[in-house]
Formats: sequence, C-alpha cells, structure tokens
Amino acid sequence: MNTDDTSHPHPYVGMWVTADGFIRQELRADGRYDEARGDRPSAYTGGYTVTGAHIDYVDDTGFTATGDVRDGVLHHEHLVLYRETAASPRPDRA
Repeated sequence: MNTDDTSHPHPYVGMWVTADGFIRQELRADGRYDEARGDRPSAYTGGYTVTGAHIDYVDDTGFTATGDVRDGVLHHEHLVLYRETAASPRPDRA
C-alpha cells in the first residue's frame, strides 16, 4: 500500500464494523487505523500494511495482529467486520 498517495486510497480504506456495532475499525488512507470499542473511542490505534487481501497491524504499543479480507468481509484475528458505507449500513441495521 502506498501511504503517500491519499488521492487514490486502497479499496480497504474506510470504516469496518462488527455486526453488533461494538467494534468500529477505521482504516485510513495514510496507513493508520483507529479502533473504537463500545463507548471507548480510539481504544487501539496504529499502522497497517496491505499485501493482497492480507492486512498486518502494528498498534502504537507494538502489539501486532493480522487480518484477511475474504468475500468483502474483514476477518481480523477472532473478529468479523463488515464494510460500512452510506449505501450499505451494518448488517444488523439493514
């Protein structure tokens, strides 16, 4: 992922959310992510890189995690997150 070119962001850039809305993970065009949990904003923040459909995360404390996008769904460790757009709300609000 080229984090210097924010005019053409990677297709994974945007908000990803669990079906219950408890976890919201924003993948930003600058190669950073911000994850909210419940009413705790920015519970986890850090950087990420994308290789194909695989995402490697390194949070600001040095903790690492991985994720894979399969059939438009982000499988991040034990979490399942769905792409949130104005045209496609969270699955529990459809």
